[in-house]
Amino acid sequence: MKILNAELRLVQGDITELDVDAIVNAANSRLILGEGVAGAIRRKGGPQIQMECDRIGGTPVGTAVITSGGLLKARHVIHAVGPRMGEGNEDEKLKNATLSSLKVAQDNGLHSIGFPAISTGIFGFPLVRCARIMVGTAVDFLQQPTGLTSVVFCLFSAEALEVFQAKIEGFARQDRKEP
Repeated sequence: MKILNAELRLVQGDITELDVDAIVNAANSRLILGEGVAGAIRRKGGPQIQMECDRIGGTPVGTAVITSGGLLKARHVIHAVGPRMGEGNEDEKLKNATLSSLKVAQDNGLHSIGFPAISTGIFGFPLVRCARIMVGTAVDFLQQPTGLTSVVFCLFSAEALEVFQAKIEGFARQDRKEP
C-alpha cells in the first residue's frame, strides 16, 4: 500500500533477517531480551544490544527507545514496550508503542522500519486487535510528511500475515472511497 512517499508492506518470516534501517523489538519495560522476538534479536544480534539496553535501563509501557542493531542486518533496534493483557488501557498503550517507534525512527533519520505483531506473544494481546491498531497507527502516521519510505510488518505465522493483510486491504478500500 502506497501512502504519500512511503510504502506499507507485509512479509512473512523472521524479523531478524530484515534488511531495514531498524527492526522493532516487542520489548518489556526493563528492556531484558528474553524470549520471543526479543530472544531472537538477542541470539542473532549478539550481546551488544543487551548491553546498550542495560545502559538505558528501561522505558515505560507505550514508549520506545533505540539501540544499535549489533550483528543484525538492521542497523538499529527500536525497543517498543507494548501492553500486557489485563493491565488496563491496552489499546491506547499499543497505539502509543507503535507511534513512539515511528517517531524514534523519524527522529533518528531512518527511512525503513520493520514491525512484529507487538504484544501478541506472551503478553496475550489479541491478534486482530493488534493488527487494527498497529496498521491504523502506521497509516495515520504516514499520511503526514515523514522521512520514512518503508514500513514493513514482518509476521512470523501465516495466520498473523492473513490478519494483517485483511486490515491493510480494509484501509486501502477505505482510502479509495474517500475524495
